[in-house]
Amino acid sequence: MANIKTGITLFSLGTPYLKGELDLEGVIRTAAEMGAEGYEIVASQMIPSYPYVSDEFIAFINKCRDKYGIGPTCYAANMDRGMLRDRDLTEDEMVARAITDIISANRLGCTVMREQYLLSPNGLKRIAPYAEAYNVKVGIEIHNPDSPITQPILDYVKVIEETGSKYIGFVPDFGCFATAPNKPYWDRALAAGAPLEALEQMAQLRYDEVPQEEAMKTMMPTLQKYPVLFSTLSSMYGFVQFRKSCKAELEGLKRIIPYCFEMHGKFHYVDENLHEPAIPYEEIIPVVASTDYDGYIVSEFEDEGGYPAVEQVTRHVAMVKKLLAECK
Repeated sequence: MANIKTGITLFSLGTPYLKGELDLEGVIRTAAEMGAEGYEIVASQMIPSYPYVSDEFIAFINKCRDKYGIGPTCYAANMDRGMLRDRDLTEDEMVARAITDIISANRLGCTVMREQYLLSPNGLKRIAPYAEAYNVKVGIEIHNPDSPITQPILDYVKVIEETGSKYIGFVPDFGCFATAPNKPYWDRALAAGAPLEALEQMAQLRYDEVPQEEAMKTMMPTLQKYPVLFSTLSSMYGFVQFRKSCKAELEGLKRIIPYCFEMHGKFHYVDENLHEPAIPYEEIIPVVASTDYDGYIVSEFEDEGGYPAVEQVTRHVAMVKKLLAECK
């Protein structure tokens, strides 16, 4: 039986944070007020001494925990492979960075670390002993366009199963289960004057799994007339892909549940009826609830449409709690 807790990645409140409307304590306080039971901290965004953690910052986080009742449960690391001007980082260098992040996560009291796919399966294998030594479970984020059944993710599964380590696994992002177009991109195109029928035609091409190059050729006369649609169509084949059904992907999720340490409740918009139009939470949550998953679903708001972040994240937390309650 699943033991699911709700949380927030502080990335969700990145816009008010970066605008200075909320300082970090305000972000943590707001997360607690929304009903989060814990939070993921995006290290490179919110830790001044990143990739290291100072004693002063640890004291600040502990003070906030005492005041607001929640603390960091997951350390979101940033694998910046392209940080050097003249070359990419080598695997040895990326492994070293990951080990530094594991140590920082441990110092903050996090028992989960989100790592990015830029760390190879072999790199993940190499950090397993360090993850165990510091009691930090490291999960590779499964992010659209990948999913639990795509080959790059299956390559990680092979390594995880070969090592038998309980400290390397995944952080699935619900965006990989999308079954409809991204609402902010869709609405932006409409606001720029693109015709609804053109958007519907592009969406159908994506549903029909027409290759991107062929879809571009088919839509070229319309794209030239409405240039905003170039980015809209490209997005449908990029990080906001969607398909007719996510049943196969959800079956794949069930298979890797033993290796899942946290889940990103990705969303782009939740309406007043607590519904996300592109990502089928009504299908996803019952599947997760039917497993033995023991961990957090953290709300992750992609602030692309100009919707109020606090309102949107509040709705999302409420939606997840509502769907979980319906599964009992």
